[in-house]
Amino acid sequence: MRSHLLNGLTTEHYRSSVIEGVERVAAQLAAADRPFTGVTADALGPRIDAVDLDRPLGDTTAALDELQDVYLRDAVYFHHPRYLAHLNCPVVIPAVLGEAVLSAVNSSLDTWDQSAGGTLIERKLIDWTAARIGLGPAADGVFTSGGSQSNLQALLLAREEAKTDSLAKLRVFASEAAHFSVRKSAKLLGLSAESVVCVPVDHDRRMHTVALARELERCRRDGLVPMAVVATAGTTDFGSIDPLPEIAGVCAEYGVWLHVDAAYGCGLLASPTRRHLLAGIERADSVTVDYHKSFFQPVSSSAVLVRDAATLRHATYHAEYLNPRRMVRERIPNQVDKSLQTTRRFDALKLWLTLRVMGADGVGRLFDEVCDLAQQGWRMLAADPRYDVVVAPALSTLVFRYIPAAVTDPAEIDRANLHARKALFASGAAVVAGTEVGGRQYLKFTLLNPETAPADIAAVLDLIAGHAEQYLGDSLDRAS
Repeated sequence: MRSHLLNGLTTEHYRSSVIEGVERVAAQLAAADRPFTGVTADALGPRIDAVDLDRPLGDTTAALDELQDVYLRDAVYFHHPRYLAHLNCPVVIPAVLGEAVLSAVNSSLDTWDQSAGGTLIERKLIDWTAARIGLGPAADGVFTSGGSQSNLQALLLAREEAKTDSLAKLRVFASEAAHFSVRKSAKLLGLSAESVVCVPVDHDRRMHTVALARELERCRRDGLVPMAVVATAGTTDFGSIDPLPEIAGVCAEYGVWLHVDAAYGCGLLASPTRRHLLAGIERADSVTVDYHKSFFQPVSSSAVLVRDAATLRHATYHAEYLNPRRMVRERIPNQVDKSLQTTRRFDALKLWLTLRVMGADGVGRLFDEVCDLAQQGWRMLAADPRYDVVVAPALSTLVFRYIPAAVTDPAEIDRANLHARKALFASGAAVVAGTEVGGRQYLKFTLLNPETAPADIAAVLDLIAGHAEQYLGDSLDRAS
């Protein structure tokens, strides 16, 4: 069994195994004519259940043959231009190379004596991101598993900085379009169910600044403690960007921690043409970025940044076996001093290689392409009588709803849109997302693939309409 351990004696086995796996994936990507096979859980489940994990195959080729049957063939491929559903991006090759390197070396980014250069590379990327945001010379941060963890850590810091003995008095303010992780984080931090105040949004799904000020004033009047305002730069459903300069001004007036959730919109930091859309983010106390959304990185690659490095002390614990206090005095850089995690992958390497090969402008141009595509998609939807589209895109998301030509009960239209999404997924021809707007069912394109073309959008809209019309026709037949 030692022949399977990666070391200086097994490098040929390592090389041949990885190459064989890479060739399988490359062949699958080259052959994929749709983003999904349409397989159901009922069909795939028995194949996986039949695998006896206590009886190894003992052979890499056999294991890859089996993997083809239980995973590779039926995986959902974000690389396909007709995957239009969630905030999943195709990945750039330098980042995939980084993934291969970091998995093989297996550095753990908690302490210097487990990572050495990896620690300094991560710190360099944090400094680079903080500078792009404009947080100032005292800024710092750490890589995380994703936007939800970044938001949790930012709100933990805000809770501690609020300096109150009564958690019940703390209030967090976020728009009604903010990510669900804000409420989840509040619960994990021991806050009450009433702690998250939902601020209304305007027609473009951006936080109402006047309503925010009104809620903060009410909070102050009621003797409560405003803990944080969470502004969103790229909401999950609409890609909308809250008015950051105005919100920052309100936060300054009331002395409230400002957190900007830029998990989606962080790609604008590299955009050669759209950086101005993030104006005001430099005034934040903390910022969430998800490189695995709009920097085209493999999952996971995220970070939380803070204006004042000293606030990260609220996540610091010292263990004698790992990061004793004397290491601080000796200026040994241990990233665990800033992180909610202990053992942590060297995910920063993926972004490092991406920037060293492609450059920030190269990444930004890819993000610009999908934002440009969304504008084209918006114009197509606005001109198509079959569809009602909600708002013009700020980033690369389109929310819309099929509307039949004949007057039909709104609930029946809801069911037609739900059916169209499910039927499309079952066919495997395309994958789209869904959401609810004003209590009604809508469909959603999240465009993150520069290879997607206007022709793909047009084709998918025709498929959606076809499935919806078939459902409504069948519904009429059943009613008659």
